[in-house]
Amino acid sequence: MAKHSKKYRAALKAAPKKPVSIAEAVAFIKKHPGAKFDETVDVSMRLGADTKKTDTPVRGIVKLPAGSGKKVKVLVFAGGDHAEEAKAAGADFVGMDDLIEKVMGGWTDFDVAIATVEAMKSVRKCARVLGPRGLMPNPKTGTVTDDPATAVKDAKAGKVDFRMDKTGNCCVIAGKVSFEADKLVANVKAVVEAVQAAKPATVKGAFIRSLTLSSTMGVGVPCILDQAE
Repeated sequence: MAKHSKKYRAALKAAPKKPVSIAEAVAFIKKHPGAKFDETVDVSMRLGADTKKTDTPVRGIVKLPAGSGKKVKVLVFAGGDHAEEAKAAGADFVGMDDLIEKVMGGWTDFDVAIATVEAMKSVRKCARVLGPRGLMPNPKTGTVTDDPATAVKDAKAGKVDFRMDKTGNCCVIAGKVSFEADKLVANVKAVVEAVQAAKPATVKGAFIRSLTLSSTMGVGVPCILDQAE
């Protein structure tokens, strides 16, 4: 069993024992950082979708009002004019066959992969590498598009993907601990609203079953669920 630091144990002791508002959870996280570096704030949700049914996928995107606070590396699979547009928009890596070959070799030193519709014919062969890492371009997340410039700018500005895992959980970043409290609250609410909007029609009753905020190395703080309805 891993030993927790004195700081973590103190935060755990002081943490709310019952669900609190998002604003109160943010205030606690900012007051009780878990590490010396600028930690990421995570929104963890337990969802009510049936993980055994293939017709209830939960996946989407959310634009964080205050950005993610993360320097995002963006790769774009494109050629011709689209490649030039992506470069001008600030993409970190742009190419086709050369990048596909590199990825096929196991290289994934980027955070977001975008592809044009035409490029996807070749990019599909990278599925075994990109898929398990959640990096495969997908029309549902806006990463398969013939407007790569906008997709690059959105990714750099704080657009993040979310998806439910095989156990019915969904974890989404919502900024950095150093953000002003009101900006973090706005980001968290945007995440909750986006996930709630992705509720499959087949799901009955409450969709978000539990909502917890935490920093990278900090204590999880349960939040009041009526904010997720």
